[in-house]
Amino acid sequence: MKAKATFSAPACRAGRPAAALLAAALAGCAHDRHSGRDAHGVSPPARPILRAVTHGPKFHWFGYYDLQPFDPSQRYLLGMEVDFERRSPTADDAVRIGMVDLQDGDRWIELGESRAWCWQQGCRLQWRPGSRREAVWNDRRDGRFVCRVVDVVTRQERVLPYPIYDLSPDGRFGLGTDFARLGELRPGYGYAGAADVGRGSPAPENSGIYVMDMDSGAHRLLFSLADVARMQYGGRRPLRRLCFNHIKWSPDGARFLFFCHEAGRYGRMYAYTADADGGGIRLLAERPAHYAWQDRRNALIHSRGAFRLYRDDGSGFSRAVWRRADGHPSYLPGLPWIVADSYPRGANREEILSLFHVPCGRTIELGRLRSPPQYDGEWRCDAHPRVSPDGERIAFDSIHAGNGRQIYVMDIRSVVASHGD
Repeated sequence: MKAKATFSAPACRAGRPAAALLAAALAGCAHDRHSGRDAHGVSPPARPILRAVTHGPKFHWFGYYDLQPFDPSQRYLLGMEVDFERRSPTADDAVRIGMVDLQDGDRWIELGESRAWCWQQGCRLQWRPGSRREAVWNDRRDGRFVCRVVDVVTRQERVLPYPIYDLSPDGRFGLGTDFARLGELRPGYGYAGAADVGRGSPAPENSGIYVMDMDSGAHRLLFSLADVARMQYGGRRPLRRLCFNHIKWSPDGARFLFFCHEAGRYGRMYAYTADADGGGIRLLAERPAHYAWQDRRNALIHSRGAFRLYRDDGSGFSRAVWRRADGHPSYLPGLPWIVADSYPRGANREEILSLFHVPCGRTIELGRLRSPPQYDGEWRCDAHPRVSPDGERIAFDSIHAGNGRQIYVMDIRSVVASHGD
C-alpha cells in the first residue's frame, strides 16, 4: 500500500474571516434570505451545507472518529441504532447495525446487530479496505467476543474468532486487544458480557495486542501487557492495572500506534508505535490524548496544550502544529487541513467543530453543537467528525437538535475552496 501523499504549503488566500460557518438552523444565526446578509448587515462567509441523515424516535450514531463510515462509492454511510440512552449498555443490550443510503432519501438499511458495543467506540463498525461491499463489526457469541464480516449486498457473512480494533490499509489483517479488560478499566471503550482473562494481574502475560488474518481467522499475540510494562517501568511491577486502547495502523501498514493506559482517574497514558509484526516498539509520546497519522512517518497527537506532530523514528522529536484544547482530529485526504471537534465548553456546553489550515495557521469555526448536561461521562455524545474519502464531507454525531444522538453530514467544499487549499 502506498503512503498518503504529504502536502506542501500553498499560498494562503487573504480575505474571509475565520468565523462561525454553520447553517442558521444549527448555529442560531438570523439571515435575510433576499439580501444574503445577516441580521447585522454583514455578508456571511462561505457556508457548509448541513443535513441530518438519521431521525428519531430511535437514536443513531457511528462512534469513533478514527474509522471510515463512508463506503468507497460514498453513497452509503454506516451507523448504529438503539432505543435507549444515558446508561451503560449491559450484556443483554443489542445495537442494530445499518447504513444510510445518501442517494435515496437517507433511507436506513438494516444489516444486523451486535452485543459487543459501547457508547464511545461502538462495535468498531467499519468498511473493510480493499472491498467495495464488506462491512466489519464486533459481536458476542457463546460468551466470547468475535468479529463479523458481512457482504452488504448478498448478506453472506463470516464470523472470525476474535474482535478487531483496526484493519490494515489493505484489509488483510486486523489488530485487536482485550475488550473485556478495556471495558472494565475504561468504561465507554470496551464491552460487557465476557471476562477479563488477566483480571488478577496489573499486566498479564496472556493479554495484549494480537493480529488476525481477516480471511482465515488465524491469529497470534504480538506482545502482551507484561512486555510493555517491562519497558514502561524498567522491570518494576506496575502499581495500577494496565490496558491497551487507541490502536491505529500507519497509512502504509508498516507500523501501528497504540496507547497503554493506567487504570484510574489519574492514571497516566503512553503512546507507542510498533512494527506490523510486533517488533520495534518505541515510545512516541507521554500523556497523549487524541491522534491521527499524517503520513507513514509522522503522527499528530494532542499533548501539552497542542496538537503536536511526532516523528516516528525514535528521535523523540515533536513540534506544535495547532495550539488548542483537546479534540478528535482527522486530516482531509491529500489536503493541508485538519478537522476536529472539542469537548463541551462554556455556559451553553457547546462542542465546537473547526477546520485548521496548517500552512497558514488559520482556524475556521464550522459550528457549535449544544450538549445538554445529562449527556456526560461514559454516555456523552462527542461529535467525532469523520471525513469522507474525497475530503468533501464530514459525518458527525450530535444531540444538539433535542431528539437524542443522530448522525449529520456536512458538505465543506465551499469552505475549503473559499479559504485556499
